[in-house]
Amino acid sequence: MNIILAEQEEIVDARLTLTDHRAQHIIKVLRAKAGDIVRFGVVDGKKGTAVIENIHKKHPRSVSLQVELTEPMNPLPHIDLVLALARPIMMRRILSQATALGVGSFHCIHANRVEKSFWEASLVEQESFYDYLLQGLEQAVDTRVPEVTFHRRFKPFVEDFLPEIIENYSHLLAAHPSGDTTLVKAMAHKPQGRVLLAIGPEGGWVDYEVEKFTEAGFTSCTIGERILKVDTAVVALHSRISQLLESS
Repeated sequence: MNIILAEQEEIVDARLTLTDHRAQHIIKVLRAKAGDIVRFGVVDGKKGTAVIENIHKKHPRSVSLQVELTEPMNPLPHIDLVLALARPIMMRRILSQATALGVGSFHCIHANRVEKSFWEASLVEQESFYDYLLQGLEQAVDTRVPEVTFHRRFKPFVEDFLPEIIENYSHLLAAHPSGDTTLVKAMAHKPQGRVLLAIGPEGGWVDYEVEKFTEAGFTSCTIGERILKVDTAVVALHSRISQLLESS
């Protein structure tokens, strides 16, 4: 945890008292004391610092903070993800890791190789996945929470929803091990802008899904012959795309 995050309603007159895992982190990990300054941010709001006014290190632990918010919220990340719904334990890793890397929004969709039972997982409910987004923000020292939407049917997502948003992007990329071109070539000779990246389930997209993405304007691309697990692919693709955007 590299920044302490709080909801706006927790702060009253620039002060708040923590009694949960955040207090434990300040006491046990940071080993802070009264008068110390910690990084602080408001969820979907400004960042800054907080001075520890009072601290109680024994149970029940508590930390009282005086907050000063001086920095604006980070800009919207350049990458959004279309992600075939993975098994819950992997989705938790992906949401946390990708949020730390910087993702504006997640569109979690159904696909041929997605098990229907995944949709019954509690993770699909906001109160279950929200904490993993915050973990990513705490790691990256950010406050902007990515938008997460779930689309239970593939065809309506591609044919009805995608046309409403694709004009917001300069690059539409569908990752596929046997893609038509490399990631470098797919992003070459295009103006720098926002990227919508589609990553399939374990085993990849089926041919029909690749065809539908292509019809929607996506370029099927690959980063090599090696088959990666979804959470590894998300990190690898995000890193490569970020590098290409920075160098363009």
